[in-house]
Amino acid sequence: MKLHDLGFQPSKADVSLFFFNKGGVVIFLLIYVDDIIVVSSSPDATSALLRELKTEFALKDLGDLHYFLGIEVKRSGEGILLTQEKYTNDLLCRAKMSSCKPMNTPMYSTEKLSAFARDQLGPLDATQYRSIVGALHATRKCTLGNAPKSLQ
Repeated sequence: MKLHDLGFQPSKADVSLFFFNKGGVVIFLLIYVDDIIVVSSSPDATSALLRELKTEFALKDLGDLHYFLGIEVKRSGEGILLTQEKYTNDLLCRAKMSSCKPMNTPMYSTEKLSAFARDQLGPLDATQYRSIVGALHATRKCTLGNAPKSLQ
């Protein structure tokens, strides 16, 4: 309710995202569990918002954003780069594939697969497989191809 009182509107695209747009000041606020990301057109407005939120909530300013939900934030003179390089490398290590050589297609396109040809995955292998496929699915969701046309 505090955000509403401060003039923030909930996003229709994401229940965790709120925005403020008044008097030339734009602020986006993303809340995920106990983490908050604030992006603003005005450093003064950001400071005022954080001061106001600190009156009701225990906040700790961790400074500039570097890593959030598997997305690494890199700043340069040209702007901001969002990458999943660390997340992907960690995933390759978890799958014991960090030393594998890259290929366009990791198996023959003519290969015939069968559930009965070889031993099936055991319970631990199946759990690890699902976990890695789920993590790969998360990386696919964050590629630029899925971004709005205005960002491409």
